[in-house]
Amino acid sequence: LGAEVSNPVPQPITISGLVASLQLVTQFPPSLDSGKQPAARITKLDYQPQTNALFVVDLRGKLFQLVNNEPVLYLDIAKQRPSFIEKPGLGSGFGSFAFHPDFATNGLLYTSHTEKPGAAPADFSFDDSIKVTLQWVLTEWKADKPGAATFSGTSRELLRVNMVAPNHGMQEIAFNHLAKKGEEDYGMLFIGIGDGGAVENGYPSLVHSTSRIWGTVLRINPTGRNSVNGKYGIPPANPFVGKGKNALGEIYAYGFRNPHRITWSHSKQMLVFNIGHGNIESIDLVVKGHYYGWPIREGTFMLNTYGNLNKVFALPANDAAAQVTYPVAQYDHDEGKAISGGYEYTGTSIPALKGKVLFGDIPLGRLFYTDMSAMKQGSQALVKEWHISYNGKAQPLTELCGSSRVDLHFGKDAAGELYVLTKADGKIYKIVSAELAGK
Repeated sequence: LGAEVSNPVPQPITISGLVASLQLVTQFPPSLDSGKQPAARITKLDYQPQTNALFVVDLRGKLFQLVNNEPVLYLDIAKQRPSFIEKPGLGSGFGSFAFHPDFATNGLLYTSHTEKPGAAPADFSFDDSIKVTLQWVLTEWKADKPGAATFSGTSRELLRVNMVAPNHGMQEIAFNHLAKKGEEDYGMLFIGIGDGGAVENGYPSLVHSTSRIWGTVLRINPTGRNSVNGKYGIPPANPFVGKGKNALGEIYAYGFRNPHRITWSHSKQMLVFNIGHGNIESIDLVVKGHYYGWPIREGTFMLNTYGNLNKVFALPANDAAAQVTYPVAQYDHDEGKAISGGYEYTGTSIPALKGKVLFGDIPLGRLFYTDMSAMKQGSQALVKEWHISYNGKAQPLTELCGSSRVDLHFGKDAAGELYVLTKADGKIYKIVSAELAGK
């Protein structure tokens, strides 16, 4: 190993002068009666194709539809699945949801959630000597009436994954809304699988491999049947199909610690927001088949995989041999603790946001952006900070939500407009305007 790098990204994040105005959309009802924060564990807002209705997930097991800006319960996984668990937190519970692009006609909705260890045999498991803390489950739901206000219908399990620890699970599933019929991505479900705490618990051999599911982004055909378990399809265009008997055909890209959010730019480039360990939060421009470094790299730095993971080192002289694709944007833990995946603004009502990828930091609630045009392989785009105002008053999100831990998340509607979720107080805001100071 070379010299330890004590301050990986020494340049402070630039204050941009961009101020966005927020408008309150709704307040979620508490999903826990203790009175403690977070009142509602809301983490993702997305829309249903065709109708463009907005849906929001609460990690405690519920999916809501916003009807006249009021949350109406659509699906209660906690009731549907007796083995469902949402503790001990750290992203466990009802992780994510994604409506099939043809939902209006086929009624198919996909969800990820956690269950207690041993609830059912896992499709992806590890040696019996390693303790299983929980299982992540991918489920297909088929609505009897796609247009109904609440779900009724059938469901089936697609796959189940054992996890070493409760963190870094299956917290993101997504369809590429920009893909058109006949294109490679259309109807394909992307799944972010974290390392499940394997590396920090002493099992790095579970990741860093095309034969293991942990630390990957998958691409599957959820309506196909050519997987090992016969419950989903493996697209023939996936990069590791036919690349040896141990390679998992489901894998689209690998080398992630926690691919917490997956999105696409207006030009259909795939972005993965990867939560780091001790030093680096990053955004990856994902190309199928590429390796993104974890656990031998964190951001653009080297790790001692079997040593102190809180230390990073300069890249070695023979770095090219590792064939790592590095982030296109990153910040270190002087600035934040865990990246909150966002979106490129593709709406039309706020010209000041055009071409910007808005994201932030989950616990601290700081708001960042990069210019999409600056995100190129082989370099890191400049990360800038932006601020918000509410009812004409500029204030940080910590003040707005009344908590030092904001639990910041983002959402996007069918028109490309963006939303800010503050899990601490269960509120959702829409960004309604923005301006750059001095312009």
